[in-house]
Amino acid sequence: MKVKLLDYTPEPERVVAMAARLCYSAVGAEELSEKLSDEKVRAMVKKMVKLGHASTIEHVSFTFGVEGVSRVLTHQLVRHRIASYDQQSQRYVAAHGFQYITPPTIAANAEAKAKYDKLIADIRKTYDELTALGIPKEDARYVLANATETKILVTMNARSLLHFFNLRCCYRAQWEIRDLAYKMLAEVKKVAPTLFHNAGASCVNTGRCPEGDMTCGRFAEMMKLREPDD
Repeated sequence: MKVKLLDYTPEPERVVAMAARLCYSAVGAEELSEKLSDEKVRAMVKKMVKLGHASTIEHVSFTFGVEGVSRVLTHQLVRHRIASYDQQSQRYVAAHGFQYITPPTIAANAEAKAKYDKLIADIRKTYDELTALGIPKEDARYVLANATETKILVTMNARSLLHFFNLRCCYRAQWEIRDLAYKMLAEVKKVAPTLFHNAGASCVNTGRCPEGDMTCGRFAEMMKLREPDD
């Protein structure tokens, strides 16, 4: 899996702080931005996140390039609706010899891995045969597996990202999308460390587990990931 932060709102934390100050100021946004020191920006962003004043963090967005993931993952990913997506098309991009994702549980079981690889090989062969018979790619793709590798461009605002991390950094999320969430979180922390301070699974982010009887049982372990406030 490859995840890269391709673009983001310039000075995202300053934009959040500016939005927060604007709500209570008589002067305009440009003047406010000039008056905000880096220290004040950090303090204001921490306050907004702690208070849950989430409209202020909707003004900044982040765009990721994601490769080496399965259609299983992207089917889950696009359920996060306050986001923008563009995915490699199986209608127009030929899938001859397509790459595929193997779940760790299958990779660790020799017998299961052999069956899995054989099925993928059969699917590849059938896809090639169908297209050789003149079947359009958009129809031949019906035989492709959910394991087929894909690429997707994702843009989310910070509020949507925090919600995404709450759900998908959780141990109850499937392994592949959880891996994606952690990689995305690592990327945004490089450019907005205060905004995404303690972002992650709900237990890390809020200090409580919302899963009830379905909890993963790792609350204490996950709480150790929380970073102390400055």
